[in-house]
Amino acid sequence: MITLALSKGRIFEETVPLLAAAGIVPLEAPEQSRKLIIGTNREDVRLIIVRASDVPTYVEYGAADIGIAGKDVLHEHGGNGLYMPLDLNIAKCKLMVAVRKGFDYEAATKRGSRLRVATKYTDSAREHFANKGVHVDLIKLYGSMELAPLVGLADAIVDLVSTGGTLKANNLEAVEHIYDVSSRLIANQASLKLKRDRLQPILDAFAGAVSKD
Repeated sequence: MITLALSKGRIFEETVPLLAAAGIVPLEAPEQSRKLIIGTNREDVRLIIVRASDVPTYVEYGAADIGIAGKDVLHEHGGNGLYMPLDLNIAKCKLMVAVRKGFDYEAATKRGSRLRVATKYTDSAREHFANKGVHVDLIKLYGSMELAPLVGLADAIVDLVSTGGTLKANNLEAVEHIYDVSSRLIANQASLKLKRDRLQPILDAFAGAVSKD
């Protein structure tokens, strides 16, 4: 059995054409089903639906043979025990610093200064501000990041930005780009050795579909 770990939403939707290229069709859509294990048209392939941040863990420990996770998630996870053969160029966005409109970000981030930053991407934020010589007090949040600067919880946030619409609606603006994000195919190293003959055609089909885009 080949097990592929996916998260609901944009990543799942943009993975469906890649699965089709490999001859794999999910029997149910996760948005319409409460099932966490979804069968496919192939008896030897199944999908498991997990939180995006948990995909690398399932793959690392062999509960899934392969998975799809964003660069942001992989950076926070550290990538231990994972093989990352392919950037799928899906679910693209940017990890950025954002502040209230009118906040003097340039003055607040002079070398040696201290900043309060709300984010769930603590490793990425710590690394980014360390490279600027800025001390940060990191406040870990899991949602509604935009609220933090508005109520005085933080000076800035580090979060994923796609269109920027949510920032604009909450009187915030992106002020610094940290890195571009897209989703990667990841594989368990032991699975690659033990199931190479069944996994390689799937990896090749994904690579072929990506190269056509």
